[in-house]
Amino acid sequence: MTRQGAYKESDDMLIDEPKLPQQGQIAALPNEFNPSYLKIYYSKLFPHADLYRWMSYGNDGKHPACDSSYLGRREFSYTLDNDIFVRYNTFNSATELENSIKDKCPLKIDIGPIYNLNPAHRNAYAGDNVLTPVERELIFDIDMSDYDDVRYCCSGADVCLNCWPLMIVAVKVIDTSLRDDFGFRHILWVYSGRRGVHCWVCDRKARRLTNEQRAAVADYFRVYKGNENNYKKVSLMGQVLHPFLARSYTEVLKEYFETKLLTSQNLLSSEERYEKILEMIPDQSIASELRGKWQESRRSSSAKEDINIIRWEQLKQLLQKHKAQGVRRCVEEIVFTYTYPRLDMEVSKHMNHLLKAPFCVHPKTGRVCVPINPNNCEEFDPTTVPTLIQLLEELNREGLRSDVEGEWNKTSLANAIKLFRSSFLQPLLKICKEEMESSYNAKLQQSKDLLSW
Repeated sequence: MTRQGAYKESDDMLIDEPKLPQQGQIAALPNEFNPSYLKIYYSKLFPHADLYRWMSYGNDGKHPACDSSYLGRREFSYTLDNDIFVRYNTFNSATELENSIKDKCPLKIDIGPIYNLNPAHRNAYAGDNVLTPVERELIFDIDMSDYDDVRYCCSGADVCLNCWPLMIVAVKVIDTSLRDDFGFRHILWVYSGRRGVHCWVCDRKARRLTNEQRAAVADYFRVYKGNENNYKKVSLMGQVLHPFLARSYTEVLKEYFETKLLTSQNLLSSEERYEKILEMIPDQSIASELRGKWQESRRSSSAKEDINIIRWEQLKQLLQKHKAQGVRRCVEEIVFTYTYPRLDMEVSKHMNHLLKAPFCVHPKTGRVCVPINPNNCEEFDPTTVPTLIQLLEELNREGLRSDVEGEWNKTSLANAIKLFRSSFLQPLLKICKEEMESSYNAKLQQSKDLLSW
């Protein structure tokens, strides 16, 4: 069954068991991704218990306020070989989750919402639309391929260190706003394993947002509204920028545009490229003046300053001295067009979207989907993210041992798991326990008050 086909919803699927190399025999591994080695990865390195604890949000203990059905209403989706999808997997314990992943060895694990009913038993209920999502993290998906019109080093799924700053900008801008403008605190950023980043907002109030509220949050970030047929893809309305946009521009966008992307992408180095920017200038006389300067100029072999920087300064000087608001605003609009985050809006607007779980291995690159620390995201290098082959070779050097926990600690995956636990999971679960206790005590007090009548 292909990806274009219908989802296969049966759990009684027969899949071939991958043949494992014998212990101590994985030194000479092929460089490309090999699905058969996922068996070792899921057995030795994948943090099953951490995933279970995260998805349980504190409902995995003996406290009387725990909802024993909570995790059992969460959808997990598997992608197997040949693009076979197995949807609506559910688990009632950490052991069930771990055994299922080890048994099926999915190429990808997607996480869906929590439903009102156990989705694995959805066919037992009569009527349409019985299965309804009731809780789901607020999620964001940012894909580098959506920036293909403003980057020249790569295209499509390809990514390099010259265009990766676009993802750094996205993390900085969105993370700051989610915390400062919306008050969210428990936010997980994850490298997608190939060409982008995912964001999980896990605060209780975020998980319980309705689709309409999610759409409102997503629209708050909407600035990029153009398509391939529009010369002007960003229009910044009003006399002054919205405080969020002004902060993003002054603290992130302007710096990254002028110090990194302008030169790394050579945005003004050729006529084809600078014409795209000149077309955004509403005053044709200014555009013509700049075009004339740039067509006549020839970069001197003794020039010390980059031609992109020279031309950008010329453009700014002409635009910023103009009295018309729309012309002066043009500098900001150019920067926003080339740097502002481009979100997959539909992913954020609806509860029922699936999103790849952290610590999956991307089958195209073999790289693990590791967390990113937003506080120092500029230090994140996607080219050094551990691959499946690299991790197995590291395990092999240490010697494969059976039934030993924490073998990831001997590999380059260690820092990623430690970051996930210390910066995200532990603070999140602490708050979950406190909220659960507070809610339980409030209900007890309410019951006492009613009885006192």
